[in-house]
Amino acid sequence: MSSTASAADAAGKGAPVTGMPAMESTSEELLAAILEVLSDNKAEDVVQIDLRGKTSVCDYMVVCSGRSSRQVAALSDKVEEELKHSHGLLTKVEGKSSGDWVLIDAADVVVHVFRPEVREFYQLEKMWLPAGDAAEPAPQ
Repeated sequence: MSSTASAADAAGKGAPVTGMPAMESTSEELLAAILEVLSDNKAEDVVQIDLRGKTSVCDYMVVCSGRSSRQVAALSDKVEEELKHSHGLLTKVEGKSSGDWVLIDAADVVVHVFRPEVREFYQLEKMWLPAGDAAEPAPQ
């Protein structure tokens, strides 16, 4: 593992792909790429939450649903591939084996892909939004 990847891991951020030039993408560029992949691959109920100034964990959170465990896994694969190939970023992924809820840590953007009933149970968006605020729907 390169020292760049080690530093990125220590900071809790996605690591640049070894052997590829490091590409510095802004959080807005990562968000746009992720939203495009999710839209192109028929993710449902895509919501983006702006967390700048609210937490140091990330700048944006994206929450979406897939119709089945298979689609949840496929959506997460597509996001991983896009970020690796277009942005030189290796993401940290949790939960892909179950297909109920996949978390993708893409440095300044964290993506949650749920099956609808699991999303409804956890209501993650409500945890990050002030009372009375509606989540910002992703542009279609």
